[in-house]
This record gives sequence, structure tokens and C-alpha cells, in this order.
Amino acid sequence: MRCLIIQHVSREGPGLLEEVLVDNGWELDLRCMERPGAVLPPGIDGYDAMIVLGGYMGAYEEEAFPYLYQVQRLIREAAAAGVPTLGVCLGAQLIARAFGFHVGPNPVREIGWYRLELTPDGQDSPLFRGMPVEFPVFQWHGDTFDLPAGARPLARGDTCERQAFVYAGCVWALQFHLEVTPAMITEWAELYADELREFGGPDGETALVRDTIGRWEGMSPLREVFLANIEKLLRG
Repeated sequence: MRCLIIQHVSREGPGLLEEVLVDNGWELDLRCMERPGAVLPPGIDGYDAMIVLGGYMGAYEEEAFPYLYQVQRLIREAAAAGVPTLGVCLGAQLIARAFGFHVGPNPVREIGWYRLELTPDGQDSPLFRGMPVEFPVFQWHGDTFDLPAGARPLARGDTCERQAFVYAGCVWALQFHLEVTPAMITEWAELYADELREFGGPDGETALVRDTIGRWEGMSPLREVFLANIEKLLRG
């Protein structure tokens, strides 16, 4: 099984997703587009699944990041071919944009841990099998998206309504970050310290890391179920 992973920013990698896929025998073709000379494959042929990760750019900033046009073409090609595809944060927004739907600022930014609530479709979805109706997820985004026509909403949030959907039966979009580790969150807090202080005050960085560490061990069973569900979906 071979998975194409599109990584936009060198310090925003696949994290826990890489671990679960490698442990289950996947071959990963990771394309980090921030690295000099990085290119995307011309098509989805030869891949059994695709993952599109997050990043600081907007899904609508194709003029500044022209490769985003190719990402959207690959998403459409994967959907047409029935290739399981997962979009995380920016990846989810690119899925919506790939099918012609609006992506733009959410009324508020979300940075930190937020309550997620499954919709009735979400409760019946294999993506969330074995998960509670409500649970916390990690967020770091300022944009949101409109749902593509025919998409089924799977989860919602209190300050950002659209949190997860499935499209064409094989394309899964998650606004939140499921791949993060405490080390990744600590690194992001340092990398984006100015944004975090603007959002959470002078203690924003410390508070975010402390909150993450306090939650981490207790959420281990939830993470294991969720990651196993994702691996099975990507396997088809």
C-alpha cells in the first residue's frame, strides 16, 4: 500500500499519522513543498491513498503558492478514481476549494483544545467508530469552508461550525489536527509565538503547552481508536 503525503511546511509534518501508517506496512511518499525543488506527482496513479496536511497559507492563496492548483487537481482526480483521501486543517480547506466552494476567515480563530460534537452522520461514520459523541481536539486555524454539494457533515464545533465532512464516499476532511504530538505543539508554539501571544496573551505559549501535557495521557485510548479508524479508511 502506497500513500502520497503532501506536506506544506517543513515543521508541520504527519506526526502520529506517519507512525500508524508505517506500523501497518504502508510505503509513504512524502512531498514537502517548502523544500527547494519539491514537486508533486503529475497524477494519482500508483497511489492507494493520499493525505494533505496543514500549513500557514490560505487555501485561496494560489497566486503566492501556485502548487496549490496542482494539489486541488490531485484531490479531484482522487475523488473521481475512488482513491481514499484525507485532508487535515488546510488540507480540508483545499478539499472544499477543489470542488469550487468558498474558503475564508472564520468569525474567530481557534488555537488550542476545543470541544468537538459528532453529527448524526458522524456517529454512524466509520471515521468515528468507537468514539464518544463529544471529545476534545486540537485546533490551530483562522479560516473555515463551505461544504461541497453532496458532502455529509460529520462533526461541528462551538466556535467553528464545520469541522469534518466526507465527500464522494472516499474524501475525508478534518478541520482539526489529529496528527499532533506534544513535541509538535511545543514546536509550533515557539515557531508561531507572536500569533499565539496575540491570541492568548503573554502567557499563551506556556498555557497551551501546559494544557496539552495535562490532557495527553488521558486521551491515549481515544487517539488509538481514531488513528486505527483512519488507517482502515485509507486502506479502503
